[in-house]
Amino acid sequence: MPSPLSRRGALAALVLTAGCAPRIEPASSGIRLPALFSRGTPAATPPVAMQWPDAAWWQAFGAPPLDALMRAAMDGNLDLAAATARVRQADAQVRISGAALLPSLDGDLSGGRSRSGSRNPGTAGRAENSFGATMSASYEVDFWGRNRAALEAARSSAQAARYAVGVTALSTQSAVANALFSVLGAREQLEIQRGNLEVATRNLGILRNRIAAGTATGLDVAQQETVVAQQRAAIPPLQQSADQNLLALGTLTGTNPGDMAVETLRIAAVRVPEVPAGLPSEVLARRPDVQLAEANLLTANANVAAARAALFPTIALTARGGVSATALDLLLRPGSTLYSLAAGLTAPIFDGGALRAQVDQFRARQEELLATYQRAILAALQETEANLSALRWNTELVELQRARVAAAQRAYDIAEAQLRAGTVDLLTVLNVQTSLFSARTALAQAQTSRLQAVAALFTALGGGWSLDATAATPSGGSGPWGGPAAGGSPTP
Repeated sequence: MPSPLSRRGALAALVLTAGCAPRIEPASSGIRLPALFSRGTPAATPPVAMQWPDAAWWQAFGAPPLDALMRAAMDGNLDLAAATARVRQADAQVRISGAALLPSLDGDLSGGRSRSGSRNPGTAGRAENSFGATMSASYEVDFWGRNRAALEAARSSAQAARYAVGVTALSTQSAVANALFSVLGAREQLEIQRGNLEVATRNLGILRNRIAAGTATGLDVAQQETVVAQQRAAIPPLQQSADQNLLALGTLTGTNPGDMAVETLRIAAVRVPEVPAGLPSEVLARRPDVQLAEANLLTANANVAAARAALFPTIALTARGGVSATALDLLLRPGSTLYSLAAGLTAPIFDGGALRAQVDQFRARQEELLATYQRAILAALQETEANLSALRWNTELVELQRARVAAAQRAYDIAEAQLRAGTVDLLTVLNVQTSLFSARTALAQAQTSRLQAVAALFTALGGGWSLDATAATPSGGSGPWGGPAAGGSPTP
């Protein structure tokens, strides 16, 4: 029989071995963040904390059609519905993984009757009744932390599913805003194009009157007819663009695309809200795609720990107890009781290298997700910088295009008056007319691009998204992608 000293030594060795159990590594990207966005706040301005956009950031545009579409998308978008269902699946997996840390208990009730034949002719066989009630319990001692690591992996996956809802919500909001502004821009250009066509047609009428008076030639009329045809041919592509984006809004809002309708709104009537850039670290803490990549990396780290723990022995405890008798009235007597207790240790000896290969597999997956996490951070910084730049230059472009339109309009008014008076040649009028048409279209395009850049910047900064673990149903401005504060922050 081993001495108490040897037993204590064995226990100490076991505790020391347990101290070497695999640990879950934290998620860290190793990327050094810049202090400020280079295309955001000027260097002379001291950095300020980010004033996060409201959950309903689109209301800052002052566009009722956009508000209605966003509400419809948050309630009816099918991608959001699927992402929310995946959250419930992940939550169920957490409960399944957590059950491995608890004992399992099973109950059994049995009753039966058997009859055996007799070897002696004329003698009745023997009949017996049997009744029993047993309970059995089993418990795996999670000595090496394998089940705990699996539970942490499931929890990280559930968190990742919530971040995925935020990613889907922001991408949906961005797509809705972009599609609506494309519709408004196409309609604006359609109106401009019809105005251009009207002007070109009016000039054609002037030339036809002049040819009747002998002050214009057939070539002049043919040239203007070409301009009229060009302006008329530019209308169908714009109508197609408006229709395509309108149909896309139907899909984004979960409605029949053919039934989609958007009220008329001049693109110049849409406000251009100011969006503070904030600090890079705050943006990363706000963006659900970065949080998603971090949660996936944490899941991989936990899976590596679980795979390493599977290399160690498994300790299982089992117990079984109950009663058994040949009659129901005998079940409660002391002699009918039965029980068994057992403890077992199972250690992998030879598995063809499967467990080691599983560790290698999860480590490779860990390296993949680390690279994905790093790329998500760089992509978030790049996207924010790019949208800051786009907003800055598109704002300047709009002002320049407005000045261009004003100058082109003045030149055209003079040229048209001189054309009526017959004091200017047609080539000059055509050049001025073409410049005006081009300037009007360019202004509408610049206005559309600026609105799209603002919307893209809102979503690049994380919008008004926050993690709300208690919400699981899309509801405009609330739920997993709405609310006042951001969730956890990444570890860059």
